[in-house]
Amino acid sequence: MKYVLSVLVKNEPGVLVRVASMFGRRNFNIDSLAVGVTQHPDYSRMTVVVHGDESIVEQMIKQLEKLIEVVAVEQLPHRSSVQRGMALLKVKADRDTRIEILKMAEIFRAKVVDTSQDAFVFEVTGSDEKIDGFIEQLEVYGILETIRTGLISLERGSHTIYEKQKENDENGKNVL
Repeated sequence: MKYVLSVLVKNEPGVLVRVASMFGRRNFNIDSLAVGVTQHPDYSRMTVVVHGDESIVEQMIKQLEKLIEVVAVEQLPHRSSVQRGMALLKVKADRDTRIEILKMAEIFRAKVVDTSQDAFVFEVTGSDEKIDGFIEQLEVYGILETIRTGLISLERGSHTIYEKQKENDENGKNVL
């Protein structure tokens, strides 16, 4: 089963390596990893996608919480979070296929970010299923290159990971 973990970490050199190393040392496989700074420049947020059963994910969370640089960890269920990925795709486009390809992009709400006489570069965002579907539809035209980001995710509603961080502060771990 796929699990999405949101990890709030101190924004300092080497944190990504330490977090990724923890997964490797424990023989956990990361399916996707995205990292970016938050509205608080002292902190970054990681979205980590992993596969496993509940007991393995609970163990991952406990191991992450032991790292000094980790401020808070939350599991983000699919139904109660917004999850998005992004892909750039370079597709062959000759005179005969350009209109068909553009119609396909419109269906998937993909944006043309570059065009030449013989190719398009599209940007598409959404769920993994949507991006996979767009790629599948374009394969018949000839995909030249693709690159995908890792999944990013936020919990729906007004709850934030900072509330979890405050709980940790009360228990003596980290300060915002």
